Amino acid sequence: MGTWRGLRVAFIMGSLFMILLIIVYWDDVGGFSLYPLKDPKHEVLQSGCCAPTTMSPPQTTPASRAHTTSSSIVSATTSSASFIPKEAAQEHTEEGEGKQKHAQRKEETREDAEMEISASDREQEARKKRIDDVCSGKEDVEVPERTRPFSQIPNRELDHLIVDDTHQIIYCYVPKVACTNWKRVMVVLSQSLISSSSGKPYTDPEAVPADLVHNSTLHLTFAKFWRRYGSLSRHLMALKLQHYTKFLFVRDPFVRLISAFRNKFGRPNQDFYRQFGSVMLRRYGNVSGDLPETATEAFEAGIKPTFQQFITYLLDPETEKESIFNEHWRQVYRLCHPCQVKYDFIGKLETLETDAEHLLKLLKVDHLIRFPSGAQNKTAASWERDWFAQIPISTQKQLYKLYELDFELFGYPKPDSVLHQ
Repeated sequence: MGTWRGLRVAFIMGSLFMILLIIVYWDDVGGFSLYPLKDPKHEVLQSGCCAPTTMSPPQTTPASRAHTTSSSIVSATTSSASFIPKEAAQEHTEEGEGKQKHAQRKEETREDAEMEISASDREQEARKKRIDDVCSGKEDVEVPERTRPFSQIPNRELDHLIVDDTHQIIYCYVPKVACTNWKRVMVVLSQSLISSSSGKPYTDPEAVPADLVHNSTLHLTFAKFWRRYGSLSRHLMALKLQHYTKFLFVRDPFVRLISAFRNKFGRPNQDFYRQFGSVMLRRYGNVSGDLPETATEAFEAGIKPTFQQFITYLLDPETEKESIFNEHWRQVYRLCHPCQVKYDFIGKLETLETDAEHLLKLLKVDHLIRFPSGAQNKTAASWERDWFAQIPISTQKQLYKLYELDFELFGYPKPDSVLHQ
C-alpha cells in the first residue's frame, strides 16, 4: 500500500516536471515568443549605414517582453522611414506632382468638353426656337400650309425621311448638303449594304461607294411604309416621330443652288441634260435647230445652260406646272416639313464638323461610327457675290421670295441684294 502511494506521488511529480520543461522549451523556440520577427528590408537599410550590434535576449517577465516588442516595432519602423534615400524621396515627390498635373489637365479637358457641348446645346436650342417662331407665325413671313398636320402630307412627299429602326433614328436628307456622307452613315448603321469584298455589311462609312448610297432600295423611308405596313403606316409614322431622334442638315439656300448648278450642269450629265438642260436651252437659250443628243456632244460644241438660264427656269411659273421641282433645288421646307416634324437636331453645312461630332454623341453611336472626313462640298459661301453678279437685282429678289422660307426657318441672313432694296 505504501509502495503504491509512493509510485503515485512520483508519477504526479514527474508529470508536473515534464509540463514545466515543455513550457520552458516552447517559449525558447518562439511558439509564444513576443519578440518581433526581423524584417529583411529593415536589415538591408540599416546595414548600409550602421554597424550591426549584438543583443542578448533579456531575461524578463512576459509583460516586460511585450513592452520591448512594441518598442522594437516602433524603432524598426522609424529607422526604416528615416533611411529612405534622398533620390527615392525626390522621385516620389516628382511622381506626386506629375499625377497632380495630369489630374489637373484631365479636369481642364473635361471642363472644356462640357463648355463646348453646352455651347452646342445652346446653339441647337436657338435653331429649334427659330423654327418654332417661324412656324407659329411670330415672324413676318408667309408659311404655306402652316396649319397642315403631318397626317395630311401625301406619301410621295415623305420620301426624304430615312428610318433606322435599330438605332431609332430618322434622317431627312437634303441634296447638296453632305447627304452622300450622311447616307453612308445610315447605310452602316442599318447594315443594309453588303461589301462585295468581305461578304459582310459595311462598318466604315468612307468605304461605302458613293454611287451606291443614292440607290433608293437601300433606305427605308416613310414613303415606303404604305407598301410595307398598309393601314398601320400612318400610326407607325406617328409613333416613330414621337420616340425616334430626328435630324437634318441645311445650308445657305443661294449657295445650295450654286452647288446644284455646278454639279448637274457644270459638267456633262446625261440625265440632267435630257430632263432639264435641254429644256432651259430651248426656252431661254435662243438655240436654233436641233440640240445635240448627248450631254458630252453638247459640251464639246459649247452648248450648255448658263446660271442665269437656270435661275430663269426656277422662276418660270410653267416649270412646276409640268412637274415638281427636282430634289436638288426643291426648298428644304418642302423636303423635310420642319413645321410638321419637330426635329431634335438641326445641323448646318457651315459648321459640319462640330455638328456631326455633336450629333453622333446625341445618337449614342459615336463609339460605333465616325463621320467621313472625305472631300467636302467645294462651293464656298464667298462665291455667292461672283455667281450672282450677272443676275439682275430684280431677278435676285424674286429668287429670294421663292426661297424666303428656307432663309427664315434656318436663320440665314438675307442676301445683300434684298437688304438694299
